[in-house]
Amino acid sequence: MISELSNVIQPYAWGSRRALAELRGEPAPTAAPEAELWMGAHPLAPSRLSATGQTLDEAVAAAPRELLGRAVAESYGSQLPFLLKVLAAATPLSLQAHPSIPQAQAGFAADEAAGIALDAPHRNYRDRNHKPELLCALGEFWALCGFREVAQTLALLDELSLPELTPIRQALAQDGSSAGISRVFARLMTAPAAERSALARAAAGACQAKAGSSPRFASELGWGARIGALYPGDVGVVVALLLNLVRLAPGQAIYLPAGNLHAYLEGAGVEIMASSDNVLRGGLTPKHVNVQELLKVLDFSPLHVEPLNAVKVGAEHVYRTAAREFQLSYFDVAEAAVTVTVTVSGPEIWLVTAGRVELRSADLSRVELGAGKSAFVSAAAGDLQLSGSGRIFRSRVAHPG
Repeated sequence: MISELSNVIQPYAWGSRRALAELRGEPAPTAAPEAELWMGAHPLAPSRLSATGQTLDEAVAAAPRELLGRAVAESYGSQLPFLLKVLAAATPLSLQAHPSIPQAQAGFAADEAAGIALDAPHRNYRDRNHKPELLCALGEFWALCGFREVAQTLALLDELSLPELTPIRQALAQDGSSAGISRVFARLMTAPAAERSALARAAAGACQAKAGSSPRFASELGWGARIGALYPGDVGVVVALLLNLVRLAPGQAIYLPAGNLHAYLEGAGVEIMASSDNVLRGGLTPKHVNVQELLKVLDFSPLHVEPLNAVKVGAEHVYRTAAREFQLSYFDVAEAAVTVTVTVSGPEIWLVTAGRVELRSADLSRVELGAGKSAFVSAAAGDLQLSGSGRIFRSRVAHPG
């Protein structure tokens, strides 16, 4: 089966009023922010199959082996194990991390035992799953990702030369291990509210003052000033100075495993993740922040982060990650080229981001997709032929069994 999908757009406040509308070829700016276009079977906002009118989660529950295939149904149950999105950030998202499976299972059980409603704003775990994720940039994209190597953080703090940050610099200089970073982070997050606010305002002001005169750290200081202006008094601006600032060029990606403290800052990208809604926040948000739970989840190991580039396998450009639940790739289909044939053995969602591409299955069912449109392909579809002209992303299960 191939069916075009009708999808939900999430109107979160940080969303863009242009990116998703322009992707779909619709008027921009939009009246309200458009943050995420969801494609999948997540119960919070399931896609709907145009062919049958069913929501995708209902369809999968009714015929798991037919739609998912035997291997995926046996491994993951009657649910699609991944969620695909187009994310469009005009302003930074919250600092956040996601738990591992054991952490999610224990946290969910604790929240259940405490009688906290699933939709309660102060609930930490909304399901038992982890949420590794991958984002591929559609244009220039900025993100914070993982704790920076300490030598570089010390150089940045020296550039700022802010007396209020001297205790942090001294602590990191004495112990730059993951344990030392953990202690600095805990100290920042648990300081009295007035102290956190004063430190945040001082750091934001120093970033603003120094941003134009630091060739080495111009981007880091520029973002520090911008974050401080958007979230005045939020100590997340200081935490941001401890993290890697990553710029993705179009087509580059970033992979975020469990425990990685991160924040998407600006830009649009295709995002894929394990189907979960577990988010533990650490700042830059008015939402619930549970510092003690976040400390249990975070990986404080210093990271050197490089953008992830796709590996070409025949006509397919594949992003390799350690995730079991998903794999993201894309095809550049050319009008004059020979039709591309792809073998399908599990559930897939296909998304066009430029041009128009037709998908045709072995049983001759077909769908033509323009930019911003997507389709669900069932495990029983067999060989799939691509034709037309454009870029189309393929999302599927990396390890069905």
